[in-house]
Amino acid sequence: MKNNNKDNTEKQNNNTENIDNENIKDFGIPNNTLNKNNIQFISLIGEIEGHYVSASDKKATKYEHIIPILISCQQDPAIEGVFIILNTMGGDVEAGLALSELINGINKPTVSLVLGGGHSIGVPLATSTDFSVIVPSATMTIHPLRTTGLVISGPQTFKYFQKMQQRINEFIIRTSSIEEKDLIDLMYASDQLANDIGTILVGNEAVKYGLIDSVGDFSFALSKLKEMIKTDNEKQ
Repeated sequence: MKNNNKDNTEKQNNNTENIDNENIKDFGIPNNTLNKNNIQFISLIGEIEGHYVSASDKKATKYEHIIPILISCQQDPAIEGVFIILNTMGGDVEAGLALSELINGINKPTVSLVLGGGHSIGVPLATSTDFSVIVPSATMTIHPLRTTGLVISGPQTFKYFQKMQQRINEFIIRTSSIEEKDLIDLMYASDQLANDIGTILVGNEAVKYGLIDSVGDFSFALSKLKEMIKTDNEKQ
């Protein structure tokens, strides 16, 4: 009987280890839906992959993987807070904006931490949380909407780009403290990027413009989230 119990325990441990390994491979996090911690950590790294599959030589975050995790965070009563870790070059605009809106719609405390970079569509992903943090060495690139491949040069195409850019701008302004004029000026600056227009903000500069709430490290961001969770629990 003891041997059977031992065998069952070993099987359970192996199953848990296999689940963790698969989740790390697919999502960059261990045990995404069975996490016993009260905080769900989510990594958004590399390129945000949308309707088209990224090249095999690129690191990518698939938005169809992240959406179910965010839904689980909202529905699981054991999860009291969400910690978003960002190191992204940007990617699919609609997928990134969809994830940003979903994060912003979670009614539990949320914190984002920009490590390395939060470029392009990574900007609204960073501002989508209740509180945003950037490490001193991290950068954020703000530039207008761009596309690659065949473009039909017609008024309708340019109007579409204009509306898409407006959606991104409105979200950033709604979820951060940056002034619209400052955002536009940074977006169309022509003195920083050699082959493009836009601006690179490093650490404190992102806070100075009101794009990010604070400069800090992982410990600071985690402490802030725990403080927010405690305040939220006291209100209930």
